[in-house]
Amino acid sequence: MFLLQSPQVRELETFTAMPESFRRRERSAWADANRGGAVTDSFLEGPVFDAAGNLYVSDIPWGRILRIDAQGEWSLVAEYDGEPNGMKFLDADTLLITDYKNGLMRLDVASGEVTPFLERRNSERFKGVNDLVFDAEGNLYFTDQGQSGLHDPSGRLYRLRPNGQLDLLLNNVPSPNGVALSPDGRVLYLAVTRGNCVWRVPLLPDGSVAKVSQFFTSYGPSGPDGLAVDAEGKLLIANPGLGYVWVLNSRAEPVEVLRGVAGSSTTNLAFGGADRRTLYVTDSTHGRILRATLATPGLALHAGRAS
Repeated sequence: MFLLQSPQVRELETFTAMPESFRRRERSAWADANRGGAVTDSFLEGPVFDAAGNLYVSDIPWGRILRIDAQGEWSLVAEYDGEPNGMKFLDADTLLITDYKNGLMRLDVASGEVTPFLERRNSERFKGVNDLVFDAEGNLYFTDQGQSGLHDPSGRLYRLRPNGQLDLLLNNVPSPNGVALSPDGRVLYLAVTRGNCVWRVPLLPDGSVAKVSQFFTSYGPSGPDGLAVDAEGKLLIANPGLGYVWVLNSRAEPVEVLRGVAGSSTTNLAFGGADRRTLYVTDSTHGRILRATLATPGLALHAGRAS
């Protein structure tokens, strides 16, 4: 990659770490399949803020949703038989979860009750859903990653319309992961983890996609994961294999690189704070939340339409 100007490099700071009382230092079926059998006390993902400034994160191997307040104090919201990953709010009281084991699940954050939202498509189970984003019209875009990769480029991108219609937009993706929308909602960015890149997916007025292209190419052992967009349209990419967050301009040039502490696995990210200028990043393998203050606020996220 040739750059006319080197990106600014800054360090992420640790905001808070999971208390020892929440860490489970034992084997799990998820870790056996995804972490080589290593003891994994937690694996944090899916950061999202509520209107009161609380940060919610998922803990994949132990089927938990946790809440972190503005002071960095942790509490358990729900624990169930699932493998929760990405999360977005349907409304002020309800989180929608992409659950690898169960499909799309709904969480009442007050009661902690988890119920099915969309478990199957035409009676067929998903490969393993991963992340999601709503647009201004209430359409839900979500990825179905499973164990796809360059050896099996069969991952999917779906759109679920408010009327319940489910559209298959892509079915040839080698490990579709994070999703984010441009400020005008006309472009969807798709993290392709095993391809070590981000795709640019134009969303056409008739509901189709066309001229899907590779927007950014990374490197290293594990490619792009979670995505976010700021108010100026810059794309932010959590890159766990490098411990970086890339900040890209409209030409896909890195203008800033945020680095985690040594050994960090920066998997996903969300803007928070009163002005949405603080970026919070999950360091999944260490059970930490990292953060940095940015010059440009994050793009406000749309909620869904609970029904």
